[in-house]
Amino acid sequence: MNENFELTYKALFRRYYPSLIFYATRLVGDEEAEDVVQDVFVELWKRKDSIEIGDQIQAFLYRAVYTRCLNVLKHRNIEEGYCAAMEEINQKRAEFYQPDNNEVIRKIEDRELRKEIYNAINELPDKCKEVFKLSYLHDMKNKEIADILGVSLRTVEAHMYKALKYLRNRLDHLWIVFFLFIWK
Repeated sequence: MNENFELTYKALFRRYYPSLIFYATRLVGDEEAEDVVQDVFVELWKRKDSIEIGDQIQAFLYRAVYTRCLNVLKHRNIEEGYCAAMEEINQKRAEFYQPDNNEVIRKIEDRELRKEIYNAINELPDKCKEVFKLSYLHDMKNKEIADILGVSLRTVEAHMYKALKYLRNRLDHLWIVFFLFIWK
């Protein structure tokens, strides 16, 4: 290592470092100014075998700091642009999947709701299930159901009462939606 370069380097650092920090701070702010100036001095050290330090060193240091600051600002703009783009994408994704605005989500919810209701109906005892399906899914009157099944009107009403009571308890959390579903 050239001992003369090391002494010159230390002298340049002591002489220009504070004013270069001040200059860089004006361009990129406090947080990154010191990194910029240190990078310039590291680069100067790396080039110690190929650089001649002369009268133009001050201009070289300021130009190098300026260039590094521009790179920091460009990088910041890219990051901010990326963040803004990602924020916009995430916002559009959130809007798209917002259940009230998305037909696909509504269809999935309807399908899941229907599945839960049909599962509950299928859990009914056989006669109750048959009476309930004929009444609500096939839109038949109690009298028609009684005639088809060969039972009394009171028996049909008892099965309907039992079915509705069971479904009310089983689907308590969905009771209002359940009635909207069966009246469609």
